[in-house]
Amino acid sequence: MSQHATVQKRLASRKEKRTYWTRRRREQLAGWLFIAPEVLGMLVLAVFPLLFSLGLSLTEWNLVGGLSAIHFVGLDNFAELFQDNRFLHALKNNIGFTAGTVPATMLIGVVLAAVIHKKLYFKDYFKAAFFVPYICSTVAVAAVWSALYHPSKGPLNQMLIHLGISEPPRWLVDTSWSLVAIMIIYIWQLLGYQIIIFLAGMSNIPDELYEAARIDGASGIQQFRRITLPLLGPTTFFLAITSTISSFKVFDMIKFLTDGGPNYSSTVIVYQIYEEGFQNFRMGYASAMSWILFLLIMLVTSVTWITQSRKVHY
Repeated sequence: MSQHATVQKRLASRKEKRTYWTRRRREQLAGWLFIAPEVLGMLVLAVFPLLFSLGLSLTEWNLVGGLSAIHFVGLDNFAELFQDNRFLHALKNNIGFTAGTVPATMLIGVVLAAVIHKKLYFKDYFKAAFFVPYICSTVAVAAVWSALYHPSKGPLNQMLIHLGISEPPRWLVDTSWSLVAIMIIYIWQLLGYQIIIFLAGMSNIPDELYEAARIDGASGIQQFRRITLPLLGPTTFFLAITSTISSFKVFDMIKFLTDGGPNYSSTVIVYQIYEEGFQNFRMGYASAMSWILFLLIMLVTSVTWITQSRKVHY
């Protein structure tokens, strides 16, 4: 009897194991194992740095002092930010940079895309010609433009002098023109990307709509306003969001051309974060700046999302 009971117990145990690892559970386990590297990478490379920077923003930490040099200061870093004239100036420059570059790039991009799409021969050549600056190194682009912007020997100012402007702008060394000069380079470099995206959106608009408009006597400008622009709503929305985020993150061009100068006239928030964190080693203060920038981008993106999504035509 004892042997029979033992056999029955083993069979019951095996049955329990078989029923626990059902086919559905095995498939779920396989799914979790497949996404585990992605989840782990996101936790280590995104979530942890985000939470760590939030914690650092509430502390005072000299980077070279090690972890033992961290001191909790509460919201003092955020209070100091709004009394820091350099940060407020960088915030003002960042808002001006975004307000100047995003609408200008999108307006020029959609007009050039419409011309290339409808009226131009050698379309592929012009697509490549406009797109090349976008894939070039920002440092290389900035080096070329720094030569063009040279106050006395640059080709740009030489041309302006020949046109009769005796005192042309000093561009990168002028406090009134340094940020404008960088905005011009930024628009020029980003224009090709916007043209390609707009052309992709225009290629999806049915030709029958334009044929019907022509039969009704609509001019080219009327077709552009009444057909092209409304049906480019999703494309415009996508470019508005990505361009806004990108404009708030501009750094490398400013670092190479002006180092935020002259007299902080071209400094922006990301450059201030770099300066405070990796030159002054004030990691807590730099983290507080990062969170203000994060909240600003989230606010602008949310407003753009709410206002633009109501105008999207599918």
